[in-house]
Amino acid sequence: MSTKEAPTSDAIEDARHGINGFDAQDIQKPGEVVTDNDQLQRRLENRQIQIMGVGGAIGTALFISIGGGLAKSGPLSLLLGYSIYCLILACVNNCLAEMTVLYPVPGGFIRLAGKWVDDAFGFMAGWNFFLFEALSIPFEITAINMVLSFWRDDIPTGAVCGACIAAYAILSIFGVKVYGEAEFWGSRGKITLLIMLFLFTFITMVGGNPQHDAFGFRAWRDPGPMAEYLHTGSLGRFEGLLAALWTASFTIMGPEFINLLAAEAKRPRIYIKNAFKIIYYRFFFVYILAAISVGILVAYNDPTLVLVFLTNGGGSTEAASPFILAMQNMKVAGFPHLINAPLITTIFSAGNTYMYCASRSLYGLSLDGRAPRLLKKCTNNGVPIYCVIVVMCFPLLSLLSLGNGSSQALTWLTNLITAGAIIDYIVICVTYIFFYRACQAQSVDRNTFPYLGHFQPYSAWIGLVGECLIVIFYGYSSFIPWDVSNFFTHYTMLILAPVLYFSWKIFWRTRVVRPEEADLIWERPMIDAYEAGLTSPPKGFWAEILETVGWRRGCEEQQTADSC
Repeated sequence: MSTKEAPTSDAIEDARHGINGFDAQDIQKPGEVVTDNDQLQRRLENRQIQIMGVGGAIGTALFISIGGGLAKSGPLSLLLGYSIYCLILACVNNCLAEMTVLYPVPGGFIRLAGKWVDDAFGFMAGWNFFLFEALSIPFEITAINMVLSFWRDDIPTGAVCGACIAAYAILSIFGVKVYGEAEFWGSRGKITLLIMLFLFTFITMVGGNPQHDAFGFRAWRDPGPMAEYLHTGSLGRFEGLLAALWTASFTIMGPEFINLLAAEAKRPRIYIKNAFKIIYYRFFFVYILAAISVGILVAYNDPTLVLVFLTNGGGSTEAASPFILAMQNMKVAGFPHLINAPLITTIFSAGNTYMYCASRSLYGLSLDGRAPRLLKKCTNNGVPIYCVIVVMCFPLLSLLSLGNGSSQALTWLTNLITAGAIIDYIVICVTYIFFYRACQAQSVDRNTFPYLGHFQPYSAWIGLVGECLIVIFYGYSSFIPWDVSNFFTHYTMLILAPVLYFSWKIFWRTRVVRPEEADLIWERPMIDAYEAGLTSPPKGFWAEILETVGWRRGCEEQQTADSC
């Protein structure tokens, strides 16, 4: 039986001409590549990548949606849910880091999935990831409207949506160097905001509040450590723990963001490796500490918290964030306004990150023929301009909040997005298992890789099983009682994934890649040649920070001594 030939990547053909279409003699400037008009450009610096590794994926979920997890689960269950999911995602990060540092290619893991698993698998992974990132943009815009309601209820929702859409469009047409600089300062703002909130939690819990009340862990005792959700008794508390786990699965993310940055990093083998290592620290110092702080500051039965997240009555609330709610409850004058302003910029920055990821994932799809090849076109600054135009259609979904209230629109988008994120992590784990099998079948020594994932392949299997269980059961509440609308908001992406896979597989008659046939060379020689053409040593994180503030003295000595 003859089979159709699925579209293949242009990378192998490009290899004849150097790196992504560039001759070897074009690689002259340290950390930069002279490019033509239809390629991404490696212009992201070390300081930008490391800071974005910490704060790039931090947005609405950590500051607002975490309150929904607290209302449904209680402080102890929230902490347990976040801790469990951090462990699961650490296993996923372990897989993605090894593959990305070795193959920092445009499109990231979605192209790896098509290369080593099945072309149809890469098609499904790419479009699922694109939809996840694109739908996250209106989610962030809707959240901005919720946070703005803290100051005034009469701020026109449509005007806010329009302003955000216009701002994202303007930022997206600049080159990646401008984007990296914008996100560098945006991520620094997120980190500063987190430090302020953690200090606020500690100071107020030991008595540094207007009431001089050293409340400590009082909310853990009254109303208690574990809330009942959907049912009462032990079953209700267990369902509360599951609700915390579902909330964590939407809040905790980031490895896939670093994966896409790798294609535009000046020194991917060094800078990206360090960024993946930082993610492990972020799991504890950001997400777990945030779960502890929220559980200390606000009781899970707080009337405003319940109004916003359980009764969907938050469209006119003045405090969407549990941190700001705590400040209002303690009557801390001025500080809520001080926190609310950077919170808005933080959410806006997260939306800008999703704009970047959506456009780059669509670009990666076009490289392998899984999206129209017209989308491969880039500007002189390396911006996939047609991809940006397509992505700009999705922020318009934020206008849904005009008719139903920001809180309800936020709930819909959260449920749709969550399944997409989990499917991405399932794809990563499956891809790594195939990659690991191929290395074994072809006698490839993984110890020679620039980044070696430990405890493999068990780490990949733990991540795969954990994510599969979550994506299957996270929408079980739609069955008790049965709710058609709730079912489809939770499981639409889960239904769409196999439809995408089998439609592409049947049409192109693709087959699963055998371990001994997997191409483990692919674009490695091009990346090796690129890094070999760099003449100066990599810059350290603090050396680049000093340069940004105009202090260049001593930077050259620090470049080799400081590796982040």
